[in-house]
Amino acid sequence: MEKITRETILAEVLKTEGAEKILVKHNVPCLGCAMASMEMDKLKIGEVCQVYGIDSEKLLKDLNKN
Repeated sequence: MEKITRETILAEVLKTEGAEKILVKHNVPCLGCAMASMEMDKLKIGEVCQVYGIDSEKLLKDLNKN
């Protein structure tokens, strides 16, 4: 997969092996949210970070380690 950026859609992020575990580690709540499950193909990881006050640089660094 290409490098994950703030513009990467959450559905694409989740295709990366180990991504779900990393998202949980960074307290991304969307994985269990019923509304997000309907919008995973529209939500950008940067937008999720902004809304929930998650440090996007740290999250992206972890996601791109693979």
